[in-house]
Amino acid sequence: MTQVQPQASHFVNGAYREDVAGEAIPVIYPATGEVIATVHAATPAVIEEALASAARAQKEWAALRGVQRGRVLRRAADLIRERNRDLSVLETYDTGKPLSETLVADAWSAADALEYFGGLAATLSGEHIQLGSDFVYTRREPLGVCVGIGAWNYPTQIAAWKGAPALACGNAMVFKPSETTPLGALKLAEILMEAGAPAGLYNVVQGMGAVGAQLIADPRVAKVSITGSVPTGTKVYEAAARAMKHVTLELGGKSPLIVFEDADLESAVSGAILGNFYSTGQVCSNGTRVFVQRGLKDAFLSRVAERLQGVVMGDPQDESTNFGPMVSQRQRDIVEGFIQKGIEEGARLVAGGRRLNRPGFWIEPTVFADVTDDMTIARDEIFGPVMSVLDFDTEEEVLARANATEFGLAAGVFTRDLARGHRVAAGFEAGTCFINAYNLTPVEAPFGGMKRSGIGRENGQAAIEHYSQLKSVYVGMNRVEAPF
Repeated sequence: MTQVQPQASHFVNGAYREDVAGEAIPVIYPATGEVIATVHAATPAVIEEALASAARAQKEWAALRGVQRGRVLRRAADLIRERNRDLSVLETYDTGKPLSETLVADAWSAADALEYFGGLAATLSGEHIQLGSDFVYTRREPLGVCVGIGAWNYPTQIAAWKGAPALACGNAMVFKPSETTPLGALKLAEILMEAGAPAGLYNVVQGMGAVGAQLIADPRVAKVSITGSVPTGTKVYEAAARAMKHVTLELGGKSPLIVFEDADLESAVSGAILGNFYSTGQVCSNGTRVFVQRGLKDAFLSRVAERLQGVVMGDPQDESTNFGPMVSQRQRDIVEGFIQKGIEEGARLVAGGRRLNRPGFWIEPTVFADVTDDMTIARDEIFGPVMSVLDFDTEEEVLARANATEFGLAAGVFTRDLARGHRVAAGFEAGTCFINAYNLTPVEAPFGGMKRSGIGRENGQAAIEHYSQLKSVYVGMNRVEAPF
């Protein structure tokens, strides 16, 4: 096995940092259930060093020209691409996702974010507003020290999606990965340092919710960005609001995917597979409520079942494997509970539903048909490989049902009628929508949710607004008058 035990648990002030007084956190390989590394939760001393070094580094970093900051981010992107295989192997051990996926979707996406925001850094500017002979100019300034809190499904990607725009704008970041997947972010911090970032600019500290809470509460922190569940995001939002901190929340979803009778069947089935089974279904934007117009339902279900014959559940480090285990035993137990609920509430199990008789946290890709809107599997976020197929008759009806949820992260529609596609996309109450595609999230495009699925946007130029603030400067060119 590749050596996955990191040099130390944390990366602080430009170097690996250990403090074994912190609670031990085992790193478990989801494919086998084995403990493959151990890290320790950050102690108050480690947290203090991370925040103090970030505050120091931020001042130095913000004083650089945007083109200089961008150069460092782009160098880091190049280093990630050069080391993509090693980083992907590590990500597979950390998450259980197959190497065939991590090679193209994880570190590579992190490099895209660093390259994109590295290019934007030199373009950040204000505006000049003429007011007769007086004028106003605006300055786009950094927020200061930002805290990022990651999720376990895309640990390296999320670390960069939060870090790249923050650093491009002149901020520093203290990043806390999920305790389930602590390894990838350490490598990102190491690479940024190698690329020329000042010591302390991007720190990584490990730990559970208590560590995150300490970071959020610290008065030196100006901004918090979290990827996680709605309950966790709500707690973070409440804590940040007490001190009027800036917040970006990228939370969960129960997204609809609508397939009209005129859709290209193969594309629609592929979209549903990508929107339910990629990353073993552990994707926040997944289209887990698949509404299929009644006339296409039988052909759709038949083709999905056929396509699932192509699932290969083997060693995740073997590139022929295309479906990995759940990230943890707890997550698999949660998913099995939902599958049982689906059966009890009358949904028809079309495929899968069973755990594999082998070590690790394996479960088959699962498809339910005849699902109704009131069933638990159609209402609650499962975060696993469970597809719920629902029938519909008309566009008006399905759009109302698609929007009848507290979530609003993503939504998709498959149809050959592009006028209808645009009409339905306009009608979706969701922040990230797809027409004849699903779950493609290029760094150039804003990503985020509506309703309880979050606040703010990641990626695209929109992310700059969430990691910077505008200062207006009024310049008077005339003698000042007053009423007395």
